[in-house]
Amino acid sequence: MFHDVSGLIANNFPALHYGVAVVALEGWRLAFVVAGFGGPNRLLVWSGGQLCDVAPPELADAERQAIAVAGGDLDGDGREEIYVLNTDTFAGPKRFADRLFHQQPSGWWEDLFERPENHAVRNLAAGRSVAVIDRRGVGRYGFFVANYGRPMRLYELGPGGALADLAPALGLMHVPGGRGVLALPLFSSHPDIFCVNEQGPNLAFQNRGDGTFVEVAEALRLADRDEHGRGVTAFDAGGTFGLAWANWDGLHRLMLRNAHGVWTNHATPGFALPSAARTLIAADFDNDGHDELFLNNIGEPNRLFRVEVQAHVARDASGSLSAARPHTVGSGACRYDVQLRLMDAGAAIDAHGMGTGAAVADIDGDGILELLVARGERAAQPLALFKARTASPHFIRVRPLTRFGAPARGAVVRAEYGGRVHIKGICAGSGYLCQMEPVAHFGLGDCTQAERINVTWPDGAAVTLLNPGGNRLITVPYPRG
Repeated sequence: MFHDVSGLIANNFPALHYGVAVVALEGWRLAFVVAGFGGPNRLLVWSGGQLCDVAPPELADAERQAIAVAGGDLDGDGREEIYVLNTDTFAGPKRFADRLFHQQPSGWWEDLFERPENHAVRNLAAGRSVAVIDRRGVGRYGFFVANYGRPMRLYELGPGGALADLAPALGLMHVPGGRGVLALPLFSSHPDIFCVNEQGPNLAFQNRGDGTFVEVAEALRLADRDEHGRGVTAFDAGGTFGLAWANWDGLHRLMLRNAHGVWTNHATPGFALPSAARTLIAADFDNDGHDELFLNNIGEPNRLFRVEVQAHVARDASGSLSAARPHTVGSGACRYDVQLRLMDAGAAIDAHGMGTGAAVADIDGDGILELLVARGERAAQPLALFKARTASPHFIRVRPLTRFGAPARGAVVRAEYGGRVHIKGICAGSGYLCQMEPVAHFGLGDCTQAERINVTWPDGAAVTLLNPGGNRLITVPYPRG
């Protein structure tokens, strides 16, 4: 499916790269932020037909060992802050704190942890992934950090403007072998957090509705306590979210939710096959109307699967075929058939790549997603950029905004076309060490336009767009009044 367009990356030198995030800079210009381990972080923007690194020295921060990155509007100024997780040791305490970069009007990026009032709450524990969450639906985000062998953190701005770690007060202070993090309304109608872990069970933090959390992984059958999690993502399972995660040299999982809210594993043998897994991404790379799952491995071939969602066809009492009604969570048996099909990943197989992180974005604005893969844990390697050969030229992209005009990460977008409902979450953190673009990208397949789009924000506010068309990017402001 993919062909290699890495030649579009300017000055693509070999290095030890790790996590990748797609953040919105001023003016909503998308950029890939790539974590550099013992070398500079990179800020890649599309300019003059190529990806160019525009990271200033303070953001490049070449002396630190960065592995994970995420963006979100911490202070409600309409611009995204960038959290860079530094890890100079495998587990436990570390020497160098994380960075939390805020861009000043002058363009200079200030590390908020360097302010004297924030020194006491700096994260000095080895961590892995970062995600953002608007747990109360107010348009301001906290940064959730999955630490390894130390308590998890959730940083928000306090009333006086100082950073506070609210994890203990909110029911999030667990001490796992933290790995991948996913933040979406998965277990409730509010923003939840799902963590896949190593050396212990996964954690599912269900939002009680007031911004505090209760851990429910065991009850929902998501604990998977004998495996070692890495990448995690949510995919379209017929208008509702499915969950998938990769385990390090263990069985990978593809989870669907039943009518009672309990999750069961539906991974095919081909998908479950153990591998040296890192990032797992769900996206419609070829615009055919179905998500693909890209499994990025380190030092062995990557794998690609299509998630095929079809309306279930049932037989009535006479034996005649009759189309069943679509599945609604909690109201009966699943009414969509969800199947996995192994695809030819083409150049993105990258059999000798030391893949560490990956993210997707339509960085050049042509309606087709680019896949940027960070490589180099075991040996310095350049970045890789891949683009799919599309099955359809038709798409629609939806960009919800917070009440402050920033990306509404954690919002949920549903689009109706092709006889069913499709679902996307505005990425707050997923994959492994990574975060995808803050846009819902729908390939339209055989359709030329969507019939209806519904956007739901973290606070439950919703907007419906009728006949929104196709082959366009739609910006949806937060509803007022």
